Amino acid sequence: MKIKIPILFACLLVFSGICFTTAYSQVKKKTITKHTKKTYKKIPVKVVVKKAPGTRIRITTDSGIIIVRLYDKTPRHRDNFIKLVNNHFYDSLLFHRVIMGFMIQGGDPESKTAVAGAMLGNGDVGYTIPAEFDITLFHKRGALAAARTNNPEKASSGCQFYIVQGRLFTDAELNEKELQMGKKYTDVQRIIYKTVGGTAQLDMDYTVFGETESGLEVIDKIAGVPRDANDRPLGDLHMKMEIVK
Repeated sequence: MKIKIPILFACLLVFSGICFTTAYSQVKKKTITKHTKKTYKKIPVKVVVKKAPGTRIRITTDSGIIIVRLYDKTPRHRDNFIKLVNNHFYDSLLFHRVIMGFMIQGGDPESKTAVAGAMLGNGDVGYTIPAEFDITLFHKRGALAAARTNNPEKASSGCQFYIVQGRLFTDAELNEKELQMGKKYTDVQRIIYKTVGGTAQLDMDYTVFGETESGLEVIDKIAGVPRDANDRPLGDLHMKMEIVK
């Protein structure tokens, strides 16, 4: 009897341990499953798109709307353009010079009342703006830049501007331009000129002070209209400008 009681007691302990282990495993399994579902619950992610800095101008034309963004790196050109837009200077003026594969030009105040066929491009506001050259601001497709006379300081017209339509460039052409201006293009700039296009021949000779954010197809349409020997469109192409709020 003294031997049987300990054996029976041991058996009971073993049996109880098995039952406890089984029950604990089941509880643990349920707990892990519940926790896993909470851990892997899908949470929606909000994507925030940062808007590039700069004042935006809406250019309404007979062929559609172009939105340009002015660069803060060229403050004199930026502020002058904003002043003219706010004064409605450009309203009813014409794109008086267009060349497919090159650019579209406007801003001559004489174009507002010009008769058909009259040569345009000599009108101005009586002052110039000092050049603001920056190699990071280049003549890619859609670039907004200032026209100018052939003056040694390369000072810009106070009102006339052009928007680049452009063409594709080769590495050899870009290498030649680098030698001319004594500055190097970045790899990204080269890719843009070779795949998107622009007017690289004008870099560091004319001030680029903005770029087109929408309306490249409108630029293409305007550049492709029939024109006379002076590159003036045969039909008038009017513009109107306003600050985008």
